[in-house]
Amino acid sequence: MGGRDATGEVAAKLPGLDLERLASWLAADRPDLSAAPLTGRLIAGGRSNLTYAVSDGASQWILRRPPLGHVLATAHDMGREFRVMSALADTDVPVPRTYALCTDAGILGAPFYLMENVAGKPYRTASELVALGPERVQAISAGMIDALAVLHSVDPAAVGLADFGRPNGFLARQVRHLKVRRQFGRVVGGFQALKHRLADLFVEMEMAAAGSRYAAGVIATGDPDIPVGTAVAAAYCADVAVKAAEEAVQLHGGIGMTWEYPVHLYLKRAKADQLGLGSPGYHRSVLAELVDIRLGVEQRFAQS
Repeated sequence: MGGRDATGEVAAKLPGLDLERLASWLAADRPDLSAAPLTGRLIAGGRSNLTYAVSDGASQWILRRPPLGHVLATAHDMGREFRVMSALADTDVPVPRTYALCTDAGILGAPFYLMENVAGKPYRTASELVALGPERVQAISAGMIDALAVLHSVDPAAVGLADFGRPNGFLARQVRHLKVRRQFGRVVGGFQALKHRLADLFVEMEMAAAGSRYAAGVIATGDPDIPVGTAVAAAYCADVAVKAAEEAVQLHGGIGMTWEYPVHLYLKRAKADQLGLGSPGYHRSVLAELVDIRLGVEQRFAQS
């Protein structure tokens, strides 16, 4: 592993992080960041990508890279992480500052990026929070909710992330995968059952897009139909987002079921949004009252 300096940081090569090669790359490509020898340490506790603290003695950064060994590039896309945080840098969302992205796998054996080192303590289990007391835990929880609210207020298109939206990204991801994945001696996208599932999902997504566009249109123009438009969009789009994510898990086969592939995160977020913003059943109930469907049904039963 190599010797340690006075700060306890490793001054030689770490698994997955060649500090000499990293220092040479920085000196050539980002001399404004550092041109000095580096030390580093692996930050333990992660479940997927490797995270290191790197320092030149004057400054410290965080380096992220995929895990060691063979991994799917799309499952550990450093460029995606770097792009999202960079896009949010000028918003009120609390994200670390990003400094450099290297896509040349010849430097460290995989793409990596450097970002700001933000002081703080991660709490990974409920038991770790017990010692803080209920008031402190409540404050932390409120801060997390506030951060999520700020994040949801960001317009993805305005920060250059329009193509990160749900659920269209799911379908494109599935189609790409099914075009190259082979089973039983043929590309799996050629199986009729999978074609039908993708076609059905495409139709539902187009309908969801129509509903969301209508809701956005009535809101933008101050149309009196705002309550109906938003109820339609909330009821239908939430279901389609969850279904698209579920289909992404299923149609990706084995990798879709693993923690190493990001699709499970999208499914969790889609389901959380569905529950947090009101279930489809709730919004359909609101819509029924707005357009007098429920009243009409009750009157017909009363007259029968």
